[in-house]
Amino acid sequence: MHFKLFATLCLLASPAAADYVEFRSPTGNILCSIYSDKVGATARCDLLELTPSYSKRPAGCAFDWGHSFAVESKGKGYLACVSDVASGPGAAVLRYGQAITVGGISCVSSETGMECTNAKGHGFSVSKGQQKLY
Repeated sequence: MHFKLFATLCLLASPAAADYVEFRSPTGNILCSIYSDKVGATARCDLLELTPSYSKRPAGCAFDWGHSFAVESKGKGYLACVSDVASGPGAAVLRYGQAITVGGISCVSSETGMECTNAKGHGFSVSKGQQKLY
């Protein structure tokens, strides 16, 4: 597993980085991905277990919501409306104190959860007990 994370981080450091990276928290409760293309990037994290901080369904959402959070290269973090999962069980573990950056969006793992931000400082922080959009 350590090799997989090391290989992923090496890919991210190169100009020809992969366009899609999956990772998860050490506990496995937070599943994340970052997608980047020529238009921009999007980071998303899903929580398997949580005490919801948000109770209002996103406008026009016909899928699952309340457990998935996202931020794009531009704009504020938002409650995502999803019909899939951000990453699978084979995703690399992002150890506490480590970060991944793709397309100008950085995600940092800590003992208090996962935080993803764009270059403008907008994003989200999530943990089992609390989720915040900014």
